[in-house]
Amino acid sequence: MNFLKNSIKIGALLLFGSIYAQQQPNYALYRYTMNAINPAYAGADGVSRLTANFRSQWVTVEDAPETQTLFFETSLNDKVGLGLSIINDDVFANENTTFVVDFSYKLQLNESTDVFLGLKGGGSVYNFINSDLANLAFPTDPAIGNIDNGFRPIIGAGAYLVHDKYFLSLSIPSILLNDRIGLNDNGQVTTVNEKTHFYLSGGYNFDISSDWEFRPSAMVRAVSGSPVSADLTAAFRYDQRLELAPMYRTDGGWAGTLMFGLSDWMDLGYAYEGSSRDVLNDVNDGTHEILVRFTFGKNKDNSEEE
Repeated sequence: MNFLKNSIKIGALLLFGSIYAQQQPNYALYRYTMNAINPAYAGADGVSRLTANFRSQWVTVEDAPETQTLFFETSLNDKVGLGLSIINDDVFANENTTFVVDFSYKLQLNESTDVFLGLKGGGSVYNFINSDLANLAFPTDPAIGNIDNGFRPIIGAGAYLVHDKYFLSLSIPSILLNDRIGLNDNGQVTTVNEKTHFYLSGGYNFDISSDWEFRPSAMVRAVSGSPVSADLTAAFRYDQRLELAPMYRTDGGWAGTLMFGLSDWMDLGYAYEGSSRDVLNDVNDGTHEILVRFTFGKNKDNSEEE
């Protein structure tokens, strides 16, 4: 069993090493973490929020991917929103920390429909952890000493259309393409290029009764060199306090999510993800994601995560 776990770990390292620059973090609770990919969401709800998300992938596999996300958003006035996001993404020997500022501007189409346009600016710091390769018994590569761990600029853009009953979101979190580090099959360090990510999402809220809502939504990700991936979620909300949802990911994953309103100012979310790949299911206990959200202001409305 330990040999199999290590084999999976090494194989995943090579996989993530080759596509690390092509895949950004995914979230099972994507409807509540849109600020991470779309700057147009900053302050769109008209309240101030602080959200923290912790994602641990492939539990029980040592050094498996982990992502910590923190973002704050607020409305400066009726038209302008501002946000700050910090994302730390640790994928085996690759560690990337991103700091960005989001700006959004509101255009009112009619009494029930608004469009928010957003810009994202900041940068990231990349770190290659050589000791993680040693733990995996990879030979030392002299090229490791030449890795550039410097600052990499980030510029992104997004648009967000929201109605009382539906929403539509389109974003490109990073327009600039930077060089990153990857590994080939021999564990040698190589240079790979980032690819532009496109995110398209939408959803609709159906009233079932005075207490129940059906809230289907989808998140589609597209990036050059990788298959298009989509998360399909069917959420049921009770009394705007409790939300349960199954999720299916087209590239071989599934999840169950829970959002619970502890009070008017605090929400707690949890997601458990599994895989349809038996070789992964045999050596790990799935992926866990925890979200904590604090809302400041008197106009909190849980229906406005659209």
